[in-house]
Amino acid sequence: MGFLSARNGRSPQSYEFVPTSPPSDDQDELQRDKPDIHVSIEELPADIYSIDESQCSGQARSQSTWSRRLAAITSLCSSNDEKIEDTLPLLSSTTKRSRSSFTSYRRFKNLRVSYCLLFPIAGVFIMLGIIQFISIACGIVLSFFPDEFDKAAGRWRHVPDNDLYADISHWPTDISRDIIPVGCHSHNDYWRRVPLYSALQAGCIGVEADVWLIDNELYVGHTSSSLTAKRTLKTMYIDPLIRILEQQNPITQFHPAVDQPLHGVFDTDPSQSLILLIDFKTDGEKTWQHVTERLLPLRERGYLTYFNGTDLINGPITAVGTGNTPFNMVTSNSTYRDIFFDAPLDLLAEHEGITPSPDADDAANADVPQDRAATAKQSTGNAGQGLSGISAGDIGPDTFNWTNSFYASVSFKKSIGFPWRFHLTSQQMDLIRAQIQGAHRRGLKVRYWGLPSWPRSLRNHIWSVLVREGVDILNADDLQSATKQEWKVKIFDW
Repeated sequence: MGFLSARNGRSPQSYEFVPTSPPSDDQDELQRDKPDIHVSIEELPADIYSIDESQCSGQARSQSTWSRRLAAITSLCSSNDEKIEDTLPLLSSTTKRSRSSFTSYRRFKNLRVSYCLLFPIAGVFIMLGIIQFISIACGIVLSFFPDEFDKAAGRWRHVPDNDLYADISHWPTDISRDIIPVGCHSHNDYWRRVPLYSALQAGCIGVEADVWLIDNELYVGHTSSSLTAKRTLKTMYIDPLIRILEQQNPITQFHPAVDQPLHGVFDTDPSQSLILLIDFKTDGEKTWQHVTERLLPLRERGYLTYFNGTDLINGPITAVGTGNTPFNMVTSNSTYRDIFFDAPLDLLAEHEGITPSPDADDAANADVPQDRAATAKQSTGNAGQGLSGISAGDIGPDTFNWTNSFYASVSFKKSIGFPWRFHLTSQQMDLIRAQIQGAHRRGLKVRYWGLPSWPRSLRNHIWSVLVREGVDILNADDLQSATKQEWKVKIFDW
């Protein structure tokens, strides 16, 4: 028995437990373990908190009730982890260690599996990053050096004076001594580091110049914002071609007369004509007269291919007009023509040769645009390549032929369509064959522009298909790849 009393004059909310009778053996042992217990009323359980002082001093407690109350007070007062473990005997330290070890093992096993999967993946990406870094670094280094075409193009313009072997290693027509001409067209040739010369060094048999008529002068550039006073049709193409052709047709003590026909720019194939494609960017009829005047030096020397009313006389240079070139101006003179037209290839297709594939689905059919012959309603003005200077109603089966046209061109993307399956469908192939057949029947050279340029594997595949089907000239921006014709599929081309 015992009672709760205020200790040391403290407030009634803090009490000290004082036993009133000798404790039993169990109580004595418990008292030794817990000799001095002080507890606040707020920390006691609800049933203890509800006991007032008078009840505690006068009422006897049974042994079991006292033990339960004392155990409750002990659990509340204890803050040590070891004491909590004593009240929860089932959670022994051995059990805890076993459970902790099992959890650690499972965590280690999961991490080990994750590392086995992550390390190879990370290694692959690291290797790809290293390869890409090396590739970029090499590209940066190589960009400071001129490529083989640029270095070789220098000899087109001058011969070193200090060359000890100049007397035996050079001859009058050696300007293109080791170049093999290839059916390649230098698209937007004025973009080259060395316009005209880079294309010739690569072996291209065609170059392109976009001309703008401004203040009675023909400037060369892709847009009007790229024009400069020194970049004209005369300075970039006419004058350099005259110098090259004069060197290719020399008069010496061993060769006192000029050969007929005249030699072209390629020493390995003197009969090969160089196609000068002039893209009219301004009004066709106004630009026509100035282009005709700029070609006069080539015309007077007999360097231009021309039609004399009955036959086509091949010359070292063949001038072809595209863009806004007016067809009516090309055909205005029926006895002499030395500027030829770039005919619309899609209007020349032999329609009986087109046989749609029976298994072609709607997606494949969508890749092939409709023929312009059925829907063309262009005016006779500046309607663009193949349609300027002629109305749709005047276009007949034989309107464009070898007497007035040289090329038959069309945008590959607009006429054939992009090969979304990364190969040409049977219907696309039929259309290509029909267009090539129609152009060749009229004596024209086939040229597709606007071909996919990326991925390179797809571009090379289309090039190989077009050449195999009979396309005469490849419209190319990458001259090295087009002229070398190394078009086997390579994984790095992607």
